Amino acid sequence: MEALTWTGGLGTILNPVLTVLVALLAVAIAAQIILGFFAAPMTLQSNPDGTLQARGGALGKAETGVKYLFLATLAVALAYLVVPQIMPYGSAGIIGEMTKRFLPVWISLIALFAVSIIYKRSLGLYGKLFDSTVGMIGFGLVMFWGFTALYVGVFDMIVTHDYLSQVSGLKNKTPGVPVPEGTEGLIPHYLLGGDNLARDIFSRMVTGSVFVIAIAPLATIFAFMVGVTLGLPAGFYGGKLDTVLSFVANLILAFPVILLFYLLVTPEIVLTGIPSYMAAFLFVFPLIFFGVLLNSRYYTQPAKRTAILVPVLGVLGWLYLSVINQKGTVIDFLPAWMDLFDISILVVFVSVVFVNAPTVFRIVRGLTLDLRTRDYVAAAQTRGEGSWYIMLWEILPNARGPLIVDFCLRIGYTTILLGTLGFFGLGLSSESPDWGSTINEGRKLLLIFAHPALPPAVALLSLVLGLNLLADGLREESLKD
Repeated sequence: MEALTWTGGLGTILNPVLTVLVALLAVAIAAQIILGFFAAPMTLQSNPDGTLQARGGALGKAETGVKYLFLATLAVALAYLVVPQIMPYGSAGIIGEMTKRFLPVWISLIALFAVSIIYKRSLGLYGKLFDSTVGMIGFGLVMFWGFTALYVGVFDMIVTHDYLSQVSGLKNKTPGVPVPEGTEGLIPHYLLGGDNLARDIFSRMVTGSVFVIAIAPLATIFAFMVGVTLGLPAGFYGGKLDTVLSFVANLILAFPVILLFYLLVTPEIVLTGIPSYMAAFLFVFPLIFFGVLLNSRYYTQPAKRTAILVPVLGVLGWLYLSVINQKGTVIDFLPAWMDLFDISILVVFVSVVFVNAPTVFRIVRGLTLDLRTRDYVAAAQTRGEGSWYIMLWEILPNARGPLIVDFCLRIGYTTILLGTLGFFGLGLSSESPDWGSTINEGRKLLLIFAHPALPPAVALLSLVLGLNLLADGLREESLKD
């Protein structure tokens, strides 16, 4: 079996075309910039049909050239993704085989975007996101890794080899290396090469997305539950309650984040049971939030309120007990048949929630201080609505724009935080395929072998970039409301 090249036979056709297009695009952009310094100011003039007139002269031709050259370059780049789907194995090289492995992700993205664009006018703020190019790009990057984690974690697709299996002779081998006979996974190559323990880098990279996607959004949701539940009354009531809660939040924020993590995830601290007690305290806030939310909404309908609250709190309570109950810790009391799952990285999860919650609290408190003076709050008070109804059903919905944007950004911060933890080997096992741990393993030989560290680094960069672009798109559209 021969080694794979990056583009294979497909590259003999597309590589020269792409090189020429990129060179022409660079020249056109340079010409546009230079001509722009000498062009006369352009006034907005309309055509008879109401459209704006295009710029004329050399600058206008340069702008048109940039536009069409960019579209042509994009079309060739898409060809690297589309054409390999109908080519035999290996003929499209490493890039072609990777695009084949991600075929379920491409199909899911196309279906999601098609449905979302068709029905965007009836999907609220989410639908308006598809009016923003920046937002769509960010959403596409985020959902790419979201679907990847789904297909890897649930359906065991995309991966080519067991992310823990080691193949003798493939230590630090370059991308496209063939594996010895009898050790083939789903394909007979390591697409992105082998790491310092002869494990498949491609499989470890896509499996690492499961760890990030499973922890970052969920931990951010829990942090928001804590921050919202405490921030609303602090801002609405003020007084001593606000003073005490703000002092505690500022006290936590005064600690360096990495130092806090180091203190929480070290084995000595874990053995004291402190993280388990913190989990028991922090994870009760979703129960409080939903309990108060539903009670305030159906307070005047006791029968309906009871019918909704009992099953909702029953399910959430069961999930809460299953989360905090961990075998071998100070909180281990549930019988096996009641314990739904065992979270091996509970310490990391608790640490992320604990670090993010104070910041969310301060944002919610600040928004509440502003919104509690609005006319619709006074109108609700005149109607005789309770304080929690006003906070949860009047103030919180009107604060959703900034909170949604912060939620997306905070997932990005949490992703970086998880990568940092993995990089320093805090809270995660040494064999974990999370991107931070993988980057840390690869950087030790970075000057000699660059390929083990680059794929997880690019994956981490693309996900955080997507979250930031998504937040920008949501902020842009929320300001139009």
